[in-house]
Amino acid sequence: MDLHLTGARVVITGASRGIGRAIADVFADEGADLAICARNPEPLEEAAEELRLTGATVFARALDVADESALDSFVDDAAEILGGIDVLVSNVSAGSSRTPDQWERNFVADVLPFVRMAERVHPHLAASERGGSVVLISTTSALHTTRPAGPAAYGALKAALNHHAASLARSWAPEGIRVNTVSPGPTEFPGGGWDRRRENDPEFYATIRGRIPYGRLGRPQEVARAAVYLASPAAGYITGNNLVVDGGFLDRA
Repeated sequence: MDLHLTGARVVITGASRGIGRAIADVFADEGADLAICARNPEPLEEAAEELRLTGATVFARALDVADESALDSFVDDAAEILGGIDVLVSNVSAGSSRTPDQWERNFVADVLPFVRMAERVHPHLAASERGGSVVLISTTSALHTTRPAGPAAYGALKAALNHHAASLARSWAPEGIRVNTVSPGPTEFPGGGWDRRRENDPEFYATIRGRIPYGRLGRPQEVARAAVYLASPAAGYITGNNLVVDGGFLDRA
């Protein structure tokens, strides 16, 4: 399938490793130009150099998405360097938190950056001749209560983001802007949270893996292909949806 992404101008947050990096790889392979950010400069620049080998234009900047002025500047500069923005992929998280102060940290790092960034990028998406597209990377934790771990900020705040993304989809549809969500199940990659859990808490890791009918955790590339498809003109009549990529992890009809 031709996804019609050659020359597309794509902004991706949290793109130095894991799911975000895999999404950047797929977009670059499809011929898109990229603006990427992440907190740590060294792995980000390494990712940018490798992505440029595909022939893509890649603008990279190290920043914390919780820094409002830095995030605004990144979006503005990305639009200027790429000549506009056709796609926004929001892929950030502060992880799982349980105490009230940690909940606040998650709100600042997970919810507010997407809200701000969506508003900042909106005029560029509305001006896109391809039809603007937003993809929010969420989680299956937003769709069920997580057993046996118990209540935490991660799932609750991602559920709030799902709601906001769906509201944006309905509000922006008349302008030709699509907004969709991808919810990965447990996804494993070197140095990621599930990789660490496999080493540090093998019993919990085995419990989760045992609940996945495929018998293994997901891979970043599997999530990335779903995200890039939803972002592309090939999915041009899909908006306000949440695509679950979990190997059957969620038990629901």
